[in-house]
Amino acid sequence: MSEGIFQEHDERPVLSEAAAQSRASVLRSRAESYIGLSRHDAAIADLTESIALVPDNARSWRLRGESHRVIERYEAALSDFDEALRLEPDSAYSLGSRGQAYAALGRMEEAMADFEHALTLAPESLWILEARADALADLDRVDEALAEHAKIIALDEDLAYSWLARGDLYQRLQLYPEAIADYTRALELDPVYVRALGRRGEALRMIDRYEEALADLNQALDLEPDNDRALGSRGAVLSELGDNEAALKDLDRAVELDEEYVWAYRVRGEILQELERHEEAVADFTRALELEFGDS
Repeated sequence: MSEGIFQEHDERPVLSEAAAQSRASVLRSRAESYIGLSRHDAAIADLTESIALVPDNARSWRLRGESHRVIERYEAALSDFDEALRLEPDSAYSLGSRGQAYAALGRMEEAMADFEHALTLAPESLWILEARADALADLDRVDEALAEHAKIIALDEDLAYSWLARGDLYQRLQLYPEAIADYTRALELDPVYVRALGRRGEALRMIDRYEEALADLNQALDLEPDNDRALGSRGAVLSELGDNEAALKDLDRAVELDEEYVWAYRVRGEILQELERHEEAVADFTRALELEFGDS
């Protein structure tokens, strides 16, 4: 048995302050790698222990808040960001992330206040500018949102993601030619950008340019065969081109990869309905209603 002093009902020895600081630091570092692997529950577990050991480390609270936010535990995220900001009031990262959590909860006034504060501290932070642009779009302040994206692009015109982000806003506004132009610019900068290929394919589908859409989606799936969104979009395109068998294969795989992919259930249900496979169609439409509206 170790000679350390043990807490009651706990097999771990009581750590000295130096040892607690050291263990907390390693836990934080491991948590960051878990976050990089999208293993957010594991990150939260490490950060929770790290916080118990060293409660006044703002980075631990911020990282745990970010993990909570990414897995849509927004109230827990807000609590963590509040504590991070109590310890480190001028953290642009914590402010920007808390703003994203507020926005996800529809608390737009608080979100905008956090984004504005964050941008006084880090005025050229691209992700915070984009988050504010998204919030402006949610508030139907479309001209301001587009102006924000123009500002982001002007900061670095060679960053493919910035063109994709504005393309996504154009697509949301159903301005498909403008979206396609931005996705094309992103692909000129990064020809193997899977997300841009998939999004351009979807925009092309929306204006009935099915063969071009299929070419983009095929290329995206050659690069990333298990991209559920590209599979769903290609399934819809293949159906429009009359190949329902191939379409169903893509949509089956899409919902296998993401069991909560509402749009894929809806599209697959429509194809099954067209094929007079009504029991299966009803099952897909029912699943879509459960996921989107909580029907039971």
